[in-house]
Amino acid sequence: MKPKNRTPRRRAREFAVQALYQAALNQLPDTEVTKNIRENEYFAKADNELFTAIFFGVQAKRRELMQIIRPLLDRDEKDLSPIECAVLLAAAFELRDMPETPYPVIINEAIEVTKTFGGIDGHKFVNGILDKLAAELRPNDPKRTYS
Repeated sequence: MKPKNRTPRRRAREFAVQALYQAALNQLPDTEVTKNIRENEYFAKADNELFTAIFFGVQAKRRELMQIIRPLLDRDEKDLSPIECAVLLAAAFELRDMPETPYPVIINEAIEVTKTFGGIDGHKFVNGILDKLAAELRPNDPKRTYS
């Protein structure tokens, strides 16, 4: 990851997506994945608590999270890029299990992480899915606006 002006929370989300990606593709134990990620020279600038919550939360609830994402997909989940899948899982976890974080922040961060690591238009796909997911998971959010 290139050093840029990123907040510790953005870095945590980026590292969580990288860890989820590594865990999915390499089928490594979670402890080995997190050890590898934490050895990155920029990890010290990340919010370790948020990274840990997202990574282990997604790993523990991956099936549940995919069950709420799957109906919103316009393709088979096997056809998702591993990055898009990791971003969607991380954001779905935050939307569902971290209500203290406003949903627009979660969606914006997911879009930015996808722009950093994903394909050219992957962020548009992620935005569309997360917009629908936020409407489902946080229907009583007074700031809910539909696009």
